[in-house]
Amino acid sequence: MNATTWFATGAALAGLAVILGAFGAHGLKARVDPELLAVFETAVRYHMYHALALLAVGLAAGRWTSPWVGAAGWLFLAGIGIFSGSLYLMALTGTRWLGAVTPIGGVALILGWAALLVGVLRDN
Repeated sequence: MNATTWFATGAALAGLAVILGAFGAHGLKARVDPELLAVFETAVRYHMYHALALLAVGLAAGRWTSPWVGAAGWLFLAGIGIFSGSLYLMALTGTRWLGAVTPIGGVALILGWAALLVGVLRDN
């Protein structure tokens, strides 16, 4: 993907994080156990952080041409989907085994930051 697409993807996912945060705060508060609501809030928080990271990937892709920058974007996308997605599903369904999947997404997020770092440093 190019810089514009990464930036647009980050903006869209940030908007979705706001929508999901509002849904959690207003639509789930009375329907979900407080412990699972906290899980949902964690999902939203990491979703937003990494949507913003995708904005950074968009900016970085316009300056640094290393393929590591694009790899960072894909890792952030995977991390949002797996980390936040598994937590969203756990909070909404109460299916706690989904928590076993969550660390895979966390590793993807960590690797995304590492890839972004390598991409910026290798291209200089």
